[in-house]
Amino acid sequence: MRIASPLFAAVAMLLTGIVIFTVLGKNPEQAFYVFFIKPLQTMYGVGELLLKATPLLLCALGLALGFRSNVWNIGAEGQLTMGAIAGGGVALWLGDSSAAWGLPLMLVAGALGGMAWAAVPAYLRNRFNTSEILVTLMLVYIAQLLLSYLVHGPWRDPQGFNFPQSKTFSDAHLIPILIEGTRTNWGFILGLLLALASWLFSSKTYAGYRMQVAGLAPAAAAYAGFSNKRNVWIALLISGASAGVAGLCEVAGPIGQLQAQISPGYGFAAIIVAWIGRLHPVGIVLGSLLMSLLYLGGESAQMQMALPSAITGLFQGLLLFYLLAADLFISFRLKNVSVARQSAAVAIIKEAA
Repeated sequence: MRIASPLFAAVAMLLTGIVIFTVLGKNPEQAFYVFFIKPLQTMYGVGELLLKATPLLLCALGLALGFRSNVWNIGAEGQLTMGAIAGGGVALWLGDSSAAWGLPLMLVAGALGGMAWAAVPAYLRNRFNTSEILVTLMLVYIAQLLLSYLVHGPWRDPQGFNFPQSKTFSDAHLIPILIEGTRTNWGFILGLLLALASWLFSSKTYAGYRMQVAGLAPAAAAYAGFSNKRNVWIALLISGASAGVAGLCEVAGPIGQLQAQISPGYGFAAIIVAWIGRLHPVGIVLGSLLMSLLYLGGESAQMQMALPSAITGLFQGLLLFYLLAADLFISFRLKNVSVARQSAAVAIIKEAA
């Protein structure tokens, strides 16, 4: 049932969508066609699906590793932003250089930028027992304000007509296109490789086993002498690095420069992707494709049916709501309290007699 619950949640989301489209005065059949079918009818649309799935996949893989060990990183959006700043800063520093090591250096810088931002809540959690949920979330806004300051100030393109953006990166510092005629780049392949690495780490290494035990049975992990502080550092640093790479893939991919807004909320949507995928790499790959389709469908519905932009967030929220509801009924059983009390009272009376 835990494997099937994402399917039930998706079906419930679609059924609720029928009601929503009807209330909005739209033809549900046409709305579903525009939302879920039309974006995938061309090779370019499929390429956009893979392109938007890339940052979702990268962020969700790191988050899932932490969630499995009870480390709740909610700030992948901020780590994505810091990775974009660090990797984009390297691209601006290199300028028009065509050195072959430029792009790998940008990837390393992006990962280190995300790791550095995730190290702050890791240190505060281990040193002062602060909530990593609150700290990672608040750091999102600091990272976004830092990016805004840079593109409005020292990193703004002097030839950019005063728009808040940096210089465009040279072709040598852009991730190569994977499928001709689309914008899909090799970042998606990198995401698949990281999914494989995540599975190997979780299922084939002692460190991965230790983190899973800490998530499933904290008391058993403590009795076995597993260091919770080490798990916190590993989980947050890895999730920060993967989110940082996702940010770099955005600015060195479809955007090609630093802008004040580089993500429509991929870091937050990746939380839903991780849970839809049951915290398993294969499930996360499929979940990232579904969430990417919701982004594409929302954009298509805005253009074709004049629906508000909030329709994308609405479907994402419905999917998470039904998934959590399904998990609730998997983990707990409904019980008539009054009948249970009557049965208990009768048992006490019989025992006394």
